[in-house]
Amino acid sequence: MDVPGWVWALTIAGIAGLLAFDFVFHVRKPHVPTLREAAVWSALYVGIAVLFGVGVLVFGGVEPGSEYFAGYVTEKALSVDNLFVFLVIIASFRVPREDQQKVLLFGIVFALIARSGFIFLGAALINTFAWVFYVFGLILLLTAGGLLKPDDSEESRGADNFVIRAAKKLIPTSEHYDGDKLTTVVDGKRMLTPMLLVMVAIGGTDILFALDSVPAIFGLTQNVYLVFTATAFSLLGLRQLYFLIDGLLDRLIYLSYGLAAILGFIGVKLILHALHENNVPFINDGEPVTVIEISTSMSLTVIIGVLVVTVAASLLSPKGKAQTAISNARRYATAYLDSEYTHDAGERERIFGELLKQRDRILELGPKYRQMVRDEAALIDLLDRAAAKHDEAVSRGRAEPFIRRGLT
Repeated sequence: MDVPGWVWALTIAGIAGLLAFDFVFHVRKPHVPTLREAAVWSALYVGIAVLFGVGVLVFGGVEPGSEYFAGYVTEKALSVDNLFVFLVIIASFRVPREDQQKVLLFGIVFALIARSGFIFLGAALINTFAWVFYVFGLILLLTAGGLLKPDDSEESRGADNFVIRAAKKLIPTSEHYDGDKLTTVVDGKRMLTPMLLVMVAIGGTDILFALDSVPAIFGLTQNVYLVFTATAFSLLGLRQLYFLIDGLLDRLIYLSYGLAAILGFIGVKLILHALHENNVPFINDGEPVTVIEISTSMSLTVIIGVLVVTVAASLLSPKGKAQTAISNARRYATAYLDSEYTHDAGERERIFGELLKQRDRILELGPKYRQMVRDEAALIDLLDRAAAKHDEAVSRGRAEPFIRRGLT
């Protein structure tokens, strides 16, 4: 599918316009998005991506359209996985709730720029060196193996990766935020705020994400325009999606296994393609190898099938429900105890209300899963402190000491 320059120009202008619209009308004024706002705009961005794909089907044909949708679905799944790491980074740096949108939008813009660079570099390498498919395939197989490690927990995936450790050492900052400003004045001296540190950590992590993302989509299509647009549309709306599924991310306990299967599948597909186009001297004397190649329609079917099974298994799993409730209870209690997390009284009450919901969900799961809470003394202490702070602030001790009832 040949794409003229004016189509490229219109596409880039449209994507830049959507990002600018997002900043001016949603991010510039700090606020906490409502669930309705996040749902409406998430659906809108998905709708735009689907309409674009329909346009590719109509004007480009079935094969390019299938390649676009396979790439978009894969990149969107990887983007959701990336949200886990964004969540950990934001929690690690105690970013105020009202300012999280700006951090996320910066991460999206930086990811788009970084991945675009990797895309054009990857395209140049593919056009010059056929053996690059072997390298991309190996990268994906190694990544898939890494996702299957049992210690692939929230913390190990992003809370203390080397990008964040380096940023903390190299960028001295003030202890407190000053709204969404990047610099502030402390004792008459201008200093950087933690906001800049968060953005550096998000940006550095985005580069690591690109090392998995770009080879994955090149395994589905080598058309640079389709690679670029599928990647861009998968990133647009990620900010809204973060607030829409915040609190449900931990429910997807089998997502890493699904992504491992998808990346492994694409890695095998890339290596088969590399063998089919082989010109490496020490493999079959530099001649192409006759192998079965996986069609785009088969790839799309496998990707969607794996994601459906993975998400369904996660949502139906009692263990997933328990882990979600416990993780969310910990997160909401930590946020409620953090005086800098939000200055909106309504948002603080919402957080405490969510904490009550997690308490009830844990109680509904039965003794087997309540034991998971009792085994974590630090969590019990954290929840009790949140309850005590709320009791003191609202009713001076008359509110029910809700945390320990039924859990201990």
